Amino acid sequence: MDKKTSVTIHDIARELNISASTVSRALNNNPRISQATKDKIKALALKLGYQPNIIASNLRNQKTNTIGIVVPLINRHFFSTFISGVEDVAFEAGYNVIISQSNDLFEKEKQIVHSLFSNRVDGMIVSLSMQTQQFDHFQLFSKKNIPLVFFDRVAPQLDADKIIVDDFACGFKATQHLIDQGFKRIAHLAGPTALNTYKARMEGYRSALEKNNLPVNDELIIFNRLTRMDGQQAIKQLLALDTPPDAVFCGNDTSALSIIVYLKSIGIRVPEDFGIVGFSNEPFSEVVTPSISTIKQPAQEMGQKAAELLIFEIEHKENPRKYQTITMPTELIVRESSLRKS
Repeated sequence: MDKKTSVTIHDIARELNISASTVSRALNNNPRISQATKDKIKALALKLGYQPNIIASNLRNQKTNTIGIVVPLINRHFFSTFISGVEDVAFEAGYNVIISQSNDLFEKEKQIVHSLFSNRVDGMIVSLSMQTQQFDHFQLFSKKNIPLVFFDRVAPQLDADKIIVDDFACGFKATQHLIDQGFKRIAHLAGPTALNTYKARMEGYRSALEKNNLPVNDELIIFNRLTRMDGQQAIKQLLALDTPPDAVFCGNDTSALSIIVYLKSIGIRVPEDFGIVGFSNEPFSEVVTPSISTIKQPAQEMGQKAAELLIFEIEHKENPRKYQTITMPTELIVRESSLRKS
């Protein structure tokens, strides 16, 4: 036998002078084949270096046991922890996971979604990019009855399971905490409100101000991508106002950190002169000085629940159920950056 040629079940059958169908059944542990025959066939398959053609098998079965995950940024603690939660459940259920990041770019997200579709994933878990306002690329999956689960940044108009937190409540309690600490003129650094996530956080912020009879001032609300550079530019813009703010609720911890760094550089004390609350509880938020008050999302549990929903959908296509939107609990973690009153 030519060693450069892949070994097939026909080669094994020829060596043992039996039918290829018997070899196939034995390698698949068919109960119709005796254990002695199975052992003999598997021993020869191992000796010859036989490898099953998984791709061909998957095409025949219309199933790849593969899940796709699309996140904006893998290096964010929330998303990496979420992925870990998905993999915990997927591995136990016999599924492989393909992980991709959009870098918060709509065009890259579209390319990734098309690629995962072409590679015949059984289902996909997605958190939208900051630029995403159109959803046609997800129709590929819907039309072929391939399950989707959205998390964190979701599109309410898409029919799919969704894993979210109550972003309105998060925005409200972060702002209320700053008010309770004595801050009077609170700014908000928001992400793009085309995404329901950031819109709801901003609405929660505005609601807390209104409840406490504080003015809602549009010049104190800045929209950007919440990068470190965006955070620094935003605080410069806010401090240049005729009446600058004395606190800010940031849409993530990255922008909150950059604001703290800048304020330190110009001699403004946090929290004595300026209060800050972030979002997501990145690992650095606990170890920087001052440590950053933030909203913690249960990322691991969100990932586990997303995987459970998706795998259920994959394995019960013939008996579809109503789509679910599951809201997970959050926690306000109070640290040094906002704490002026014990």
